[in-house]
Amino acid sequence: MKGVLQDYNLAELEELALEYGEKKYRAKQLFEGLMQGKRISDIPVSAALREKILERFEDEPVKIRETFVSRDDGTKKFLFELADGNLIEGVFMRYKYGNTQCVSTQVGCRMGCKFCASALGGLVRNLSAGEILSQILAVNRSEGGTLKDRAVTNVVLMGSGEPFDNYENVIRFIKNVSSEGGICISPRNISLSTCGLVPQMKKFAEEGLPVNLTISLHASSDEERRRTMPVANAYSIPEIMDACAYYFKKTGRRYIFEYTLIAGENCDKEHAEALARLVKGKPCHVNLIRLNEVKERSLTAADEKAAYRFLGILEKSGVSATLRRSLGSDIGGACGQLRVAYLKDKENNDED
Repeated sequence: MKGVLQDYNLAELEELALEYGEKKYRAKQLFEGLMQGKRISDIPVSAALREKILERFEDEPVKIRETFVSRDDGTKKFLFELADGNLIEGVFMRYKYGNTQCVSTQVGCRMGCKFCASALGGLVRNLSAGEILSQILAVNRSEGGTLKDRAVTNVVLMGSGEPFDNYENVIRFIKNVSSEGGICISPRNISLSTCGLVPQMKKFAEEGLPVNLTISLHASSDEERRRTMPVANAYSIPEIMDACAYYFKKTGRRYIFEYTLIAGENCDKEHAEALARLVKGKPCHVNLIRLNEVKERSLTAADEKAAYRFLGILEKSGVSATLRRSLGSDIGGACGQLRVAYLKDKENNDED
């Protein structure tokens, strides 16, 4: 597989241009073209330079294979094809405050959470920083966005994969996506979701990147958490809380807990009261989510009444909390669902 030119920042492209015997301004032409979501072959540079670049780098590392639009709310789900033939996915959601794109950081995932489709089939490989960035560039272009008037204003690293399991590439991506002269999405408009890899959480606190740190908690005790999240066997809730406190100390930014409400598992009155005791008084927010059901899993979503009861208990206890509006449920909005369905259909067709 060739390299990914979208991995490079402007300064690195300038070095590459000099290596090819070109003037530095050629790097700016390349950079602006890439940030507009163009293929290398479509960027207006000399044929000789283009040929040299294409010998080493993929013309289009990430392309939109298919687009699915929700009939309910207009949410779009994209199936992306990578240059090596692997598939990933992303979601584009419109809100009053702007448009949010959920991006993948890995092909598959090895965390094994029982409610998530991403882990079905395990981890295939990590994405490079440029492959993560190219998902945004492709959607921004597809939605009619430019560098001055972006269609994508907010980003969540919450698609397929565990971002902190691909730490170096994710850090590089955040720096590149927020750099001046490019698509320039502020780190404050970027949310990173982790299942709770404690060493990486603490390391991330030292990076000086003011992103929104979100932790997939989904339980208030280690015993309950281990039933649905294998990572709980490695890192306990007290360790996660300690890492969150360290993040707040280093950055001054509150953190967010994601809590997926699963029928018969974690959504009763006593669960809400236990969660309130765990987080009350801490600089955090709880984002409740009704499970987006995965047909390959046996878990079912809590009903709306149970979800609002849970929310009410948290609010009455003085905990900052919201119940997230479910988007794109009719197009398999949850992480990994589209890719898994596509691969399964392909497997069935091959057998036929």
